[in-house]
Amino acid sequence: MGLNTSADAPLPVGQVSRLIGGWIDRLGQVWVEGQITQLSRRPGAGVVFLTLRDPSHDISVSVTCFRQVWEEVADAASEGARVVVLAKPEWYAPRGQLSLRVTEIRPVGIGELLARLERLKRSLAAEGLFALDRKKPLPFLPQLIGLVVGRASAAERDVLENARRRWPAVRFEVRNVAVQGVNAVPQVVQAVKELDARPDVDVIIVARGGGSVEDLLPFSDEEVVRTVAAARTPVVSAIGHEPDSPLLDLVADLRASTPTDAAKKVVPDVGEEMERVRQLQGRGLRALRGLLDREERGLAHALARPVFVHPRRMVETRESELEALLARSRRTLGHLLDRADSELEHTRARVLALSPAATLERGYAVLQRADGHVVRAPDEVAPGQVLRARVAAGEFAVEVTAAPGESDGEASGAGPETTPRTGPETAPETAPESPLEATSKAAGG
Repeated sequence: MGLNTSADAPLPVGQVSRLIGGWIDRLGQVWVEGQITQLSRRPGAGVVFLTLRDPSHDISVSVTCFRQVWEEVADAASEGARVVVLAKPEWYAPRGQLSLRVTEIRPVGIGELLARLERLKRSLAAEGLFALDRKKPLPFLPQLIGLVVGRASAAERDVLENARRRWPAVRFEVRNVAVQGVNAVPQVVQAVKELDARPDVDVIIVARGGGSVEDLLPFSDEEVVRTVAAARTPVVSAIGHEPDSPLLDLVADLRASTPTDAAKKVVPDVGEEMERVRQLQGRGLRALRGLLDREERGLAHALARPVFVHPRRMVETRESELEALLARSRRTLGHLLDRADSELEHTRARVLALSPAATLERGYAVLQRADGHVVRAPDEVAPGQVLRARVAAGEFAVEVTAAPGESDGEASGAGPETTPRTGPETAPETAPESPLEATSKAAGG
């Protein structure tokens, strides 16, 4: 329950400590799981001091137990081991410290650890952290490799030596961490995050030598697995030997059976690559030579064709055909021109024969009124009317002297009489043949 305090009425430190102790005393015994760290067994002392740590979080609590309680599990439990303890929280008021008074300790067996790992594995798999489509491809030739490994360990030596033997120019950014024990998980997580934050690191290798299931537990820790899953840089897992399979192998982008195998999979072999380059050069050279040979044969075959050997033969063989066609064309054109000329002459003769001028040449005349209209009937003129007579040699004026029916012309049907006014001295020798064309003879004819 809350306390009524203020700046003017504060509580003394002793009272606060006693109140906290009172609240903690109300807690009963609880079963607690953790990892043993900082084990202290003083000779002759009846109490054993140790620290119980949560391996997944940076949280620990002090633990005390009587010597006889510890002696019961001393052979199975040691520093770094996981245990389950039955303890009652205690508050040491003078120093303001919380501790657990343990009355029973039970080591966590391998079977139980494996069962817990299996449950964690199923849970992470359900989230999709082990899916193949999440895995990132490794670069062909990494320029800088991040290495998370134990200090001065065989795993570090195997990775560095084998990688440099395969590709001498490769560079490493090494992070030495604890690979087992209470500090392994936070140090591995921190090292992976640091290397992943560097843009020049192309790939990260997390390596460790072989060991027992308990030794490899940090690499199955949930925090380590999630850190690797969230990394943007490809991560290679090289933990233990071939039979070992921590959860890190499942979430990593590539799993190597050993640290040496990791070096072989991450770094290409310079000798093998040079040999591959030579093979590709040979294949390219053979392909190019084959292409040139094929094109050369095709060119020789084309040049051997008659059209290239005797290039003028085609022109010569076509020359006579061209001359014959030209002769035919000339003959055809001549025939067309002769026919057209003959048709033109016939048409001209017909036109001349049907021309009014030809009629006038035969002695006929055309009478026109003053407005230019041709006189076609006797009733179209009147006595005394002046008309214009047009003949072959020219034209002259005539005057109508009698109306239709007043002279002999009515009986003869020759039409009205006309008297010439002006015109040529000669007149046509023949009388008009058409009633529509009034004719007149010159000089009283």
